[in-house]
Amino acid sequence: MKTDRNNPLAGRKILITGAASGIGLSTAEMFAEAGASLALLDRDESALRSVATRLGAHAITADVTSYSSVCVGVAESARMLGWLDGLVNLAGVTTGKSLAATEPDEWERVISINLNGTYYLCKEALPYLTQADSATIVNVASSIALLPTGNDPAYAASKGGVLAFTKTLAVAYAPKVRINALCPGATNTPILEKTLGAEGVQKIAEIYPMKRIAQAHEMAEAALFLTSHASSYVTGISLPVDGGRTLH
Repeated sequence: MKTDRNNPLAGRKILITGAASGIGLSTAEMFAEAGASLALLDRDESALRSVATRLGAHAITADVTSYSSVCVGVAESARMLGWLDGLVNLAGVTTGKSLAATEPDEWERVISINLNGTYYLCKEALPYLTQADSATIVNVASSIALLPTGNDPAYAASKGGVLAFTKTLAVAYAPKVRINALCPGATNTPILEKTLGAEGVQKIAEIYPMKRIAQAHEMAEAALFLTSHASSYVTGISLPVDGGRTLH
């Protein structure tokens, strides 16, 4: 099957988490433009409904830290779309804190959203995906999982877990479902500036060979590639989209 370059996701039924803002929002916008039918999941109900209405998508309010909430959300997504053949796990948080500054409840929150949430979504979506043709999962990890900075161990641990989890599933579910990890570098999203501040963001940009941080749409492009038939022989990879940071 060749990719329709104009509508590379035409006919696809895809669930995107964390879709109310940041990379999730950009991905939802790009996937809608690419022809996909979308269910968008987030816990920010007001923002999510605004995005879904604008894109002609289905809004699913759910908390990825709650298995029961995810179960309901995935089932509702499949019902509204008529099935599922794609999942993009973009819900995530960070702390920006050292080990000494990270409190146990903060550690647990990051692991719960980033790692447990990915597990919950994959567990519930895979029974649908395995019955579909050319199904895909994109789990969003981080370049930090590939090359840690020494800071934010909670985030690094959660995203390292996402990488190992993704590779395990890729082997277990091939060739029926292609499962890959996207590893973003620092990206211009509200959560980044809130965590680091404008000065901190600029300092990070200076250590990247590209001398800038990414824009959210650049991550959405990578997610689109891993979801479309253009990557039909790609599974189990950890794709760094980080302006060359992990090269040095």
